[in-house]
Amino acid sequence: MKTKLIKRNLRTTLRNAFSNAQLCVSPHPQKEERGQSLVELAVSLVVLLLLLSGAVESSLALFQYVTIRDAAQEGALYASVNPPPVDPTDLTYTAKVDAINNRVIAAANDVVKLDASNIEIVIHGAACEGSSGVPPVPNSVEVIVRFNHVIIYPFVDSNTIALTAPVTSTILSPACP
Repeated sequence: MKTKLIKRNLRTTLRNAFSNAQLCVSPHPQKEERGQSLVELAVSLVVLLLLLSGAVESSLALFQYVTIRDAAQEGALYASVNPPPVDPTDLTYTAKVDAINNRVIAAANDVVKLDASNIEIVIHGAACEGSSGVPPVPNSVEVIVRFNHVIIYPFVDSNTIALTAPVTSTILSPACP
């Protein structure tokens, strides 16, 4: 009995609340509100396009960085098996450095255009397998590739992003005397 009375009271209360409610929504927009949706769309589209262009630009820079890092890794791997001599006056120095540079340039050629000025080769220790120094540190070769990513979208002050990819590899051959 009590539940029936509560249900009836609730039904009556809800019916009265909805029948007395006045809806303020007009089927036609007021004169001051015309074009409001268009302005909101324009403002939000500008923000969304800025975010989208930033994401595209960051993705391009990341893709180019991964490419030059992989190219540096290819050059370091090649240099670990065919290291250039430490002395630049050695007769084989230029040929071996050119071979490493060509490996790096070929590895990155499909995405970025590199030349020898973008590549730096550093020998740590001797140019042979083994260790040098006290405490003994494995002899290694480091290939550093630098590239300037040109920004496509003109929303920032700078027009390039400097990308640097250093890779170090232990020298595997020839054996030290």
